Amino acid sequence: MSLEHALILAVIQGLTEFLPISSSAHLILPSAILGWTDQGLAFDVAVHLGSLVAVIFALRKRVTRVLCGVLVGFGRRYPRHARLGWMVAIATIPAVGVGFVLKSWIETELRAVEVIAAATIGFGLLLWWADQHSGSRTVSHVRWRDVLIIGCAQAVALIPGTSRSGITLTAALALGWSRRAAAEFSFLMSIPVILGASLLKGWDLVTSPIQVPWVDIGLATLASAVAAYGCIRLFLGMIERIGVAPFVIYRLVLGVVLFAVVWMP
Repeated sequence: MSLEHALILAVIQGLTEFLPISSSAHLILPSAILGWTDQGLAFDVAVHLGSLVAVIFALRKRVTRVLCGVLVGFGRRYPRHARLGWMVAIATIPAVGVGFVLKSWIETELRAVEVIAAATIGFGLLLWWADQHSGSRTVSHVRWRDVLIIGCAQAVALIPGTSRSGITLTAALALGWSRRAAAEFSFLMSIPVILGASLLKGWDLVTSPIQVPWVDIGLATLASAVAAYGCIRLFLGMIERIGVAPFVIYRLVLGVVLFAVVWMP
């Protein structure tokens, strides 16, 4: 893959990683329509690292408080922030468990364009339904039952086309959370997941025999981070006003386009 293609895909990844519109669906389009080759391990490492940097920097105040709450005095000094940190950690467990057991099968059996298209449309409609049940609950009112439900929903995101941010946002809205709180908790949940993926893929890259294009990785990481950061800030600032309807409509159109690509003679 050329550097130009890698940078374009890195920006696409950064823009779609944290929006409820499925980054998988967007990354498969250049391959299906333009015939671009697979991104490769180095690209995966770059965009994951860029996304991680972006979400930590965008939520740096909340992340700092959570880390201090968990680490200082074993959570006794800042119990409210520590509780949120432990909830994020527990919400991560279902996705890690399912991913460990089924990741290889999912990547080989569920990467078909038809699956991604169907998931893009189906989970988009589910997001619209959940938004009708949104309420005013904030992150401070998180219950353990909520965490388990949202954590299990995040595991469903292993199905390509689902959108990790989309399905966790769907679960939180269905539980009566406010749109802002649902989005913020979804972004916090992404940190341990992306960190774990970055470490695993990074280790694979370091131990692989292929020559690592470090300059290309750095540029792709930067492109992904800048795009993702801008997207996160914009989304958090607008979600309460615009709701999820624009993203649902976009998902429906995207799903139809993907089906058209498959059925195109």
